[in-house]
Amino acid sequence: MIWIANLLVALVAALHVYFLVLEMFLWTKPLGLKTFRNTQEKANDSAVLAANQGLYNGFLAAGLIWGLLHSAPAFAFQIKVFFLLCVIVAGIYGAVSVSKRILFVQAAPAALALIALWLA
Repeated sequence: MIWIANLLVALVAALHVYFLVLEMFLWTKPLGLKTFRNTQEKANDSAVLAANQGLYNGFLAAGLIWGLLHSAPAFAFQIKVFFLLCVIVAGIYGAVSVSKRILFVQAAPAALALIALWLA
């Protein structure tokens, strides 16, 4: 069961690496514009904020990867729980403040990974 939980944690980490790339490097490009439903003007005006947000998503991914790679199982569990909870809180905040879609794209996968981790 732990391998399923770790696979889900890795998926959440990969999603956040993808969010980092979208927000830091593709925000003003066609894929970024389409993904975030922005106009070119709005994207240009908010590019610095998006890059900052992307950096934070990278920190979340780094924390989850740290948890996956840590050699002490009990501490690795704590790391993964902490960062999954951070992702869930960020997803809930994003759903309330920006778009309900964020609840399903960010918070739900992290919640599933957290449940699997607790069950493992």
